[in-house]
Amino acid sequence: MTEPVNLNRVRKERAKAEAKRRADANAAFHGLTKAQKQAARAEAARAAERHAAGRRESPQDE
Repeated sequence: MTEPVNLNRVRKERAKAEAKRRADANAAFHGLTKAQKQAARAEAARAAERHAAGRRESPQDE
């Protein structure tokens, strides 16, 4: 027979993993120089623009 799953433990493990991921991202970002932060922001903005450029326009009712 299989072991029962403790849902509280699973929930807490997921929350802990998410907090670690967020902490690692913050540590990586805040450990950069001002110029590196600006470059990272610019790259993120370019990526967002490229993503938005690929979207289709909805037909306008005329």
